[in-house]
Amino acid sequence: MFLSVLSAAGTDPDDTSTPKPPTFEDAQESATNAASWVEQNWSTWLGIGLRIVLIVTIAVVLRILVRRAITKLIDRMNRTANAVDGTALGGLLVNAERRRQRSQAIGSVLRSVASFVILGTAALMVLGAFEINLAPLLASAGVAGVAIGFGARNLVTDFLSGVFMILEDQYGVGDTIDAGVASGEVIEVGLRVTKLRGDNGEIWYVRNGEVKRIGNLSQGWSTAGVDVTVRPDEDLDKVKATLADVGEAIAKDEPWNERLWGPVEILGLDSVLLDSMVVRVSAKTMPGKSLGVERELRWRIKRAFDEAGIRIVGGLPLQPEETPSGDPTAAMAPPSAYASTTSPQSLATAPIAPPPNLSK
Repeated sequence: MFLSVLSAAGTDPDDTSTPKPPTFEDAQESATNAASWVEQNWSTWLGIGLRIVLIVTIAVVLRILVRRAITKLIDRMNRTANAVDGTALGGLLVNAERRRQRSQAIGSVLRSVASFVILGTAALMVLGAFEINLAPLLASAGVAGVAIGFGARNLVTDFLSGVFMILEDQYGVGDTIDAGVASGEVIEVGLRVTKLRGDNGEIWYVRNGEVKRIGNLSQGWSTAGVDVTVRPDEDLDKVKATLADVGEAIAKDEPWNERLWGPVEILGLDSVLLDSMVVRVSAKTMPGKSLGVERELRWRIKRAFDEAGIRIVGGLPLQPEETPSGDPTAAMAPPSAYASTTSPQSLATAPIAPPPNLSK
């Protein structure tokens, strides 16, 4: 190219003399060549530019439409859940904070996936419009994705586990769960970590990928069970009648009538021993309210048994009380004969005196 320019300027490349400055005719010829090149290629560049603008416009509009559709879907899910808020069952099983966090998590995941797919496809189409070979790029991206996925496999596992936990609604805010590694009340559900508040107030951060099994204590119903231990000589009919009265009374009082989802059942004798017998009482309760119902049942059963004269036994057996003797010296041992120095026994044990000196 440099030789062609020199030849056009009338300069010999082998000539070591001072080069001549370009003339006006040379500049005019160069401008003409440039204009002809632009005239030949402007349609191609214009087509590429219009194609890129069209791809970007369609991608942006499609992304906006998809995100709005996802948002409307999440709002419709919330409205459907709000429809049962007025019912008793809806108030028990539907939690506003739980719905909000679950909806936000699902919406965030869907919007992120939609944006990644749409914008990623648009970026590849733009590179293809420039006639760039995408095979090496896709191969490099595949290798990099495999390397990143292998290095961050725990993070990917936590994320996927969190997504399926939220989509399947395995637990939510306000539920009491047993996650194996920790147990307590759920205070926040994330895509990677679930926060639990333990019985002593501590907060557990549990990675979703580490949870192998979930025991949800707040779904469906719970069972309140109370074991009543009485003496083996008590009248069983009287014990059963007293327990039945307690069950009828607690089923009519507030707020226990709402927490009980069934009548208090007397299951019968759980065990019979020589010094006691155990009567089993059970009731179906609202999820997570079984402990409070058990405490109230024990309180009422104890008061009812006291009024009916039924004794509750349990723990270590009572030791028999020792009756004091009339003679305070009855338990004393008799004095030893060796205690007196004048007794025959003491004299018999005295050392023998030495014999007298016979030489005198």
